[in-house]
Amino acid sequence: MVTAVILSVGCAKAPPQITVDNTPQEAPTQIIADINTEQALTLIEDNQDNPDFVIIDVRTPAEFDSGHIENAINLDYNSETFRDELNNLDKDKTYLVYCGSGGRSAGALDIMEKLGFIEAYNMLGGINQWKQDGLPTTE
Repeated sequence: MVTAVILSVGCAKAPPQITVDNTPQEAPTQIIADINTEQALTLIEDNQDNPDFVIIDVRTPAEFDSGHIENAINLDYNSETFRDELNNLDKDKTYLVYCGSGGRSAGALDIMEKLGFIEAYNMLGGINQWKQDGLPTTE
């Protein structure tokens, strides 16, 4: 009887083989770029109903409250927690970043590139150029 048990265990099916693909996967191409206000407007219009598109105003809260692009969120570039706040965002979404004239948003874009964001755009000239071009704000 012991022999029968040993033989039946020995005839059990071998576990299925698991194959591991160790081929390195290509990282998604990173798109980090400066765009003008016309291109920014097109980007906003093309992504109007896209939950994976985010507009970030990196000015101070007071500047933000004085008027901003509709649906923008405010992350203060001068805040001690700015880098951490950026790092907590979903890096797979598409971002449009702007400030007053383009300096702080260019700095933010550099940080976003280093943090591994896949697609982010800096609006050249910032909200000042946006307003000069007659484009709408929440004022």
